[in-house]
Amino acid sequence: MRCPPCSADSQRGAALIVAMLVFALCTALIVAMKGEFTRLYQRGANLFLAEQANAYLRGGEELASLALLLDYDQDQNREQPRDDLGEIWAQPTAPYALDEGGWLAGGLTDLAGRFNLNSLEAPARGGDAPRQGAARFTAAQAQFIRLLQTLEEPQVSQQEAILITESIGDWLDPDGSPSPDGAEDDYYYGRSPAYRTANRPMASVSELLAVAYVTPEIYGALRDLVTVWPQTPGPINIHTAPEQVLRAINADDDLNPLSGADGQALLAQREETGFANIEDFLSHPVFADRREKMEKVQTLLGEASTCFLLEAQVEVADRNMRLYSVLERRQRSVNALVRATGSL
Repeated sequence: MRCPPCSADSQRGAALIVAMLVFALCTALIVAMKGEFTRLYQRGANLFLAEQANAYLRGGEELASLALLLDYDQDQNREQPRDDLGEIWAQPTAPYALDEGGWLAGGLTDLAGRFNLNSLEAPARGGDAPRQGAARFTAAQAQFIRLLQTLEEPQVSQQEAILITESIGDWLDPDGSPSPDGAEDDYYYGRSPAYRTANRPMASVSELLAVAYVTPEIYGALRDLVTVWPQTPGPINIHTAPEQVLRAINADDDLNPLSGADGQALLAQREETGFANIEDFLSHPVFADRREKMEKVQTLLGEASTCFLLEAQVEVADRNMRLYSVLERRQRSVNALVRATGSL
């Protein structure tokens, strides 16, 4: 039986609608699949580039380790091994061009030239009568009080420096008893949010931001002058310390830093002739009228280094990434104590 003409037209119309629906569905699926593929491809490309950049940065770390080992070998030929800014590890380097485009750059900083915050742990308090003035502070605390006063912006008064120094000491020591001008848990409970003191050595300079009386401005000015590595503090290297750290070296009974002119004089001689040793350093005219009163601070001075900060940067496919590594050198062995990476 033949269908009426109108019935055939209806069937053809229905078939056309179904075909259009199928086409629209296929188009939607293709668009969705293309979008998902694009995201998957981009994610894979990002991971590949990140791994490639990380491989270059770790290669830079290996090169830095080789430079430190070469310096160690060269030091063995010296009568008195030391680390100074004339050695291979301290020389500025030009960016290294990569074969597929981009570049790799990096440099080492001697952390022994910075003040180690972990040396500020408050001493155990006995039953003796409290000491007054500079005598109540350890040699490291007195030096840090002087260092804080060398900051140009913001300026820190001696009393503010004492508050910060004793608060750091309380942050580090294992007990809960505050120093005369320090801060323990009772102080931090009043903050929002409330928290407690660490009661252990600092693992990062950024912990300063949690310590009482340390403002972001003070932290920013102090950040490149201090370190927390090694966590068992060693002496400050007189051959690599920046001017402000050198100005913090003064008589044991004086909580004031050296003047800016004195700091410049020490730097000038170090750059021109260098210092043969600590004895030669302390014989500089800057210390002429105070050398006999520097018995304690002399124990904080040294000439060799074990920890170095590597700051490496790589550019791959117009993307930048940084690596910060704390490298510890023990004889002919170099190990990374901590690493941190970041993208720019």
